[in-house]
Amino acid sequence: MGYFVSNEKFDQIINKMGEKYRVYAPKRFEGQGRYSDTDVIRYDEITSIKEIVHDVKSTYSAKEVLTPLNQTIMYFTEGKYTESQLKDERDILIFARACDINAIKRFDDIYLKNGSYEDPYYKRVREKTKFILMECPSNGWDTCFCVSMGTNKAEEYVFGVKFLEEGVMLENKENEFNEYFSENEKNDFTVTPVSQNQREVKIPEINSKEIENKIKTLDMWKEYDKRCLECGSCTVACSTCTCFTTYDINYSSDTDAGERRRMHASCHIDGFTSIAGGHSFRNTPGDKMRFKVLHKIHDHKALFKEYQMCVGCGRCDERCPVGISFIHAVNRLAQEVDKLNKEVK
Repeated sequence: MGYFVSNEKFDQIINKMGEKYRVYAPKRFEGQGRYSDTDVIRYDEITSIKEIVHDVKSTYSAKEVLTPLNQTIMYFTEGKYTESQLKDERDILIFARACDINAIKRFDDIYLKNGSYEDPYYKRVREKTKFILMECPSNGWDTCFCVSMGTNKAEEYVFGVKFLEEGVMLENKENEFNEYFSENEKNDFTVTPVSQNQREVKIPEINSKEIENKIKTLDMWKEYDKRCLECGSCTVACSTCTCFTTYDINYSSDTDAGERRRMHASCHIDGFTSIAGGHSFRNTPGDKMRFKVLHKIHDHKALFKEYQMCVGCGRCDERCPVGISFIHAVNRLAQEVDKLNKEVK
């Protein structure tokens, strides 16, 4: 069922939902961008439609709601420990684009289906989370390539919205939300997915171990040794990067009491693959770029069999301070793989 809801009434609905849900959406933080006098748009709890930034793509994705940049997972005292608890037991509603909703499916793979162990800190939040699909412009934005990745459509959402100047067009999919909308003007609205992007990506056809091994020695990776700063901006902004590291904080130097935290990590940052003895598996920016690209457009699907890890949000291209394009890298790799496939035949 579709509805039209005025801005004033939608504000009231958000407030009413706040009794049962924590409601998150892209929110503008003025003056907190990476350059002076710039803003950043990231996910935060909201209480009003005025706080929702819906006319541009958010700087960072919805993954911060489910996996905070930095979180305490346990407290320890003299050999004993207790796990951290959720500070708010309400369920969670997240306003998100189709690509970001699909990105959470990739998080589910890594945190819940990657072997026999389920991550309890992710699971306890994920089980409480539902999504509100935000309609995108018909072509997305200039760095989007969701159509190429098959992530321009989403299925897991309770209701969808299209923001207009005078109000919100709304598609309700779940009966449990009827109480919020039933008194508003009814219509046949459904969210329209992105139909065509300005950018297209061709996924390389990597069909053998021989081709995989040849890819590792391609000269194209050496080009990134001269350009990549290893700053990790691309992976922090990426909606499907899941890596984290853990560290302990002792409250004082003379007692065994403190907490264990985990925070986002990046395969592009120096030291990410360092192990005991001073060894490291990927030492150059080119090695790290190769690992990331293959993880996003080959390795994840090879392991989980269903879809590529990348969802085509394009944030990596937007955030790179030296203009390295993931889109260009994938298309370039596809050309190189085509050549390799012909050589093998």
